Amino acid sequence: IVFAISYFTGISPQVLMGGAEIVSNSMNPQQQTQPASSGPAVDPNDPTRKFLAHIMGATEDVWTTVLPQQTGVKYAPATLVIYDGATRSGCGGARSAMGPFYCPIDKKVYLDTSFFNDMKTKYGGGGDFAYAYVVAHEIGHHVQDLLGILDKVDAAKERVGQTQANALSVRVELQADCLAGVWAANANQKWQILEPGDIEKALATAQAIGDDRLQTAARGYAVPDSFTHGSAAARQQWLTAGLKSGDIRSCDTFSK
Repeated sequence: IVFAISYFTGISPQVLMGGAEIVSNSMNPQQQTQPASSGPAVDPNDPTRKFLAHIMGATEDVWTTVLPQQTGVKYAPATLVIYDGATRSGCGGARSAMGPFYCPIDKKVYLDTSFFNDMKTKYGGGGDFAYAYVVAHEIGHHVQDLLGILDKVDAAKERVGQTQANALSVRVELQADCLAGVWAANANQKWQILEPGDIEKALATAQAIGDDRLQTAARGYAVPDSFTHGSAAARQQWLTAGLKSGDIRSCDTFSK
């Protein structure tokens, strides 16, 4: 059923099965090149587009300094793709139903403008820092990619069952939350970007998109073994850890 839906919608089977914000490296070449019709072009003067591009630039400024300082790894910027409805990615068709995601094949972050409009009504009320948290989370996946973490996790998933693979996905997503916090802490130290209430809004967003909250809202109950992103409490915990420390070493979600 999953692959049939994938065929007709153009959405990667990995996304349909796992709900992950990373489209896996393990897709075969046919899946990688599957086209998707492009949606209407996003107006370059659209305020949401301008803000997302600004945040992307801020992530580059911070990680270009912080990543080599804390890990010895040089930061290579990701590319931002802002679209409306559908577009093409190195990992296959990108559609708004997938939400924001990072493709490690082409090193790009894909953001659909409709998601940020939904945040205003569904995911904690939105707000500049809540939007920035979403972008920073996806860039957190890019940082994981640069550090070789995504490749190691993909290899580990091949050796375990679905429940264990889901648990590894949770670790990856929670670490990206923590890395988003690390970025915010360093950005605030550099530019004083945080205003009263910003952290609370970001934490409310993290809570709203926890697997337990989303599953309960969709079907009345949660199944922890099927989580791929982490519970509301866990997402808040790791975002807070990064915010408090500003240090990548505080984001070891794999041994805690």
